Amino acid sequence: MSSIGTGYDLSASQFSPDGRVFQVEYAQKAIENSGTAVALLGKDGVVFAVEKLVTSKLYEPGANRRLFSVDRHIGMGISGLLADARQIVETARTEASNYRGEYGGDAPLRYVTDRVAMYMHAYTLYSAVRPFGCSVILGTYNVPEKKPEMYMIDPSGVYLGYLGCAVGKAKQAAKTEMEKLQLSDMTCKQLLKEAAKIIYIVHDEVKDKSFELELSWIGEHTNGRHERITGEVFTEAEAYAKAALDEESDSEIDES
Repeated sequence: MSSIGTGYDLSASQFSPDGRVFQVEYAQKAIENSGTAVALLGKDGVVFAVEKLVTSKLYEPGANRRLFSVDRHIGMGISGLLADARQIVETARTEASNYRGEYGGDAPLRYVTDRVAMYMHAYTLYSAVRPFGCSVILGTYNVPEKKPEMYMIDPSGVYLGYLGCAVGKAKQAAKTEMEKLQLSDMTCKQLLKEAAKIIYIVHDEVKDKSFELELSWIGEHTNGRHERITGEVFTEAEAYAKAALDEESDSEIDES
């Protein structure tokens, strides 16, 4: 069986003879052509870092963000087609808002993730629509239970819980870097620097010369609220990442 669609990729609701849904695989390919997004779960919260590729010098700095607040207690990082991802963000916000209106409290992350995953899966069932070309990572910190949580949803609607998660162009290299860390023993302040370092290490300077780093976190120190990282904290994390990248480059030169 050929790896190309050969007529079985015309509809998201159609299986190929070997049991594949090519439209979902094409959606995964769209994600692999996007900037890398990583999230790390530590003992006191979750840290998000995103490589936002800048394809033109004319773009306004800070535009087209890839980190969002679904609710005050839920953060989301995205990779893939930005327009598709924004629809997922709005769906997640609606689910969180509906839960608050019905029950008068913060929506559990597992509930929001489950609802969004079902929504994404529905777009793989009908021939009139296509799967979303994005993956999303959701994270929260339960203040009363002192418990951080994180999930990743892929275009098929499958979601899993993670201690460290990466999606996008350099996800394999990012996962390799994550495996070197003792995530469960690290705080958000430590993970923030490591997340920035991972983005800088996996960035392909040859193919993608320019990018913007986006950082956010949610944890005990933010009282369970998702916050973007700016100012001195951001500068410190970025400086750490650049220094680590320079050290790695020097070591490679010495070995050669």
